[in-house]
Amino acid sequence: MLSFEDVLAAQDRVAETARHTPLDYSHTFSAMTGADVHLKLELFQRTGAFKIRGATNRIATLSAEQRENGVVTASAGNHAQGVALAATRIGVDSTIVMPQHAPNSKVKATRSYGGRVVLHGEDYDDAAEKAHEIEREEGRTYVHAFDDDYVMAGQGTIGLEIYEDLPSVDTVVVPIGGGGLISGIATALKGKDEDIRVIGVQAEGASSVVESLRKGHRIEREGVETIADGIATRTVGERTFEVIKDRVDEVVTVTDSEIAVALTTLLERSKTLAEGAGAVALAALVEGKFDYDEGETIVPALCGGNIDLNTLTNVIMRGLVETGRYLKIRTVLKDRPGALEELVDVLSAQQTNIYAIEHDRTNRDVAMNDAEVELDLETRGPDHVEELLAALRDHGYVVDVLV
Repeated sequence: MLSFEDVLAAQDRVAETARHTPLDYSHTFSAMTGADVHLKLELFQRTGAFKIRGATNRIATLSAEQRENGVVTASAGNHAQGVALAATRIGVDSTIVMPQHAPNSKVKATRSYGGRVVLHGEDYDDAAEKAHEIEREEGRTYVHAFDDDYVMAGQGTIGLEIYEDLPSVDTVVVPIGGGGLISGIATALKGKDEDIRVIGVQAEGASSVVESLRKGHRIEREGVETIADGIATRTVGERTFEVIKDRVDEVVTVTDSEIAVALTTLLERSKTLAEGAGAVALAALVEGKFDYDEGETIVPALCGGNIDLNTLTNVIMRGLVETGRYLKIRTVLKDRPGALEELVDVLSAQQTNIYAIEHDRTNRDVAMNDAEVELDLETRGPDHVEELLAALRDHGYVVDVLV
């Protein structure tokens, strides 16, 4: 099993490539949760995510023959960039297999770091099968995204940095996909202080670890569905599962809606952009997914910031909906002059801003002397939404909430 000494050895190997990322106290999230919250901003790491640490440590240990033959890996995006950059820096050829629907920004970034990208399959597990096929055919060394002691040890250097910057830390909250990150961090922290609590977080739509712990053995989900593409794996690794069972205190899940709210709140209040996988640790804290004491010193690890702009648009909109900041409704008006103006007057009286109006007089689902109207509205929160809907109904409007 991965040892504390493995992580210490990795620290020297990754020092030239990986940055010591900031650990910042957050007034916003401390006030919001009652804890003493410090954000580990690993999303400011080179390549925008923690994966460069494990990739660098693994590639640094290759033999001369292995370096000559090159490496191959599979990744949803962040590990891909880490391997590409780490390999390029020491002159090793790299091939990276990514799912067909991997964010375009991550595909482009991986190529820019010198990796040859092959798109294959629906998710990480499909991509991994193809990568192993290339491994056999071309004699390359497979750099596993998580189930490798050198990779886990490299990721564990984050834990060493957290302890160095904040020895009084009580709890560290870490995302889990395949388990490499939390295995390394837990090993590092427990090596420093056994009393430090390590909480793992998975997306509800990719919760293989939670289910595996419940059943006492590794399980594989039939599929995964989450906006947190960086942790969208069907199963946890064999080696990482053993470390998690031994050193992780608790594993919880968060929904996509909760991830979206955490991401948008982080962006709005802390001016910090995380990807879905990078925001799950904060989501678990904000949503109270685990117990903690008032004033407890908690570090959510924000481990990735590589979010595709199209995905970001959708996530922000989802976050606005969940926090009552955006509302889309449909109602029916009499098809006569002034009817739309009367509706707008009700909205204006409630201090509601209108993003867009779609007025349809030809919809076959309404009477011939009626018109259907859809409105996109800016609202101020859940209470404002309820007040607005009540006012519309008081004025006789039958309202369907679409979003």
